[in-house]
Amino acid sequence: MGKTKRDEKQYWLLKTEPSEWSWEDQASNGGISKWDGVKNHQALNHLKSARLHDLCFFYHSGTNREWYEDDAGAGAVDVKAVGEMRRVVDLKGELGGSCKGFGLFRQPTLSVVPVPEDVWEKICEMGGGYEGDGVCVGNEEEDDEHV
Repeated sequence: MGKTKRDEKQYWLLKTEPSEWSWEDQASNGGISKWDGVKNHQALNHLKSARLHDLCFFYHSGTNREWYEDDAGAGAVDVKAVGEMRRVVDLKGELGGSCKGFGLFRQPTLSVVPVPEDVWEKICEMGGGYEGDGVCVGNEEEDDEHV
């Protein structure tokens, strides 16, 4: 039996202002938090499409759950920190010219944006990957000692 669209991993960009919720807030919160407060209908539809084990970029301008209604009757997903990019990527400056179809550039006000797999891979490459991705970086002697 082949893979269905529902089985395929999706990629997302979750955008927030650092004063509202920063990467440091996410990491210090045990790495897991509820991502809520999304009001835009299109962004909410994207959030509803998020599934367990999808990957997200945390961008400034889920534990065991998918989209759910929280106690206030609003929609939310739980997000978990899995690793920090090894290098900060300026999406508009470094990526802008090569990925004009990326939703972030078409609708920059959306707080939840799907990321096509080719764009995801390009951003990961530009950022040197992320801690926890299984890729060893640094001095080869040090890497050999920790295998």
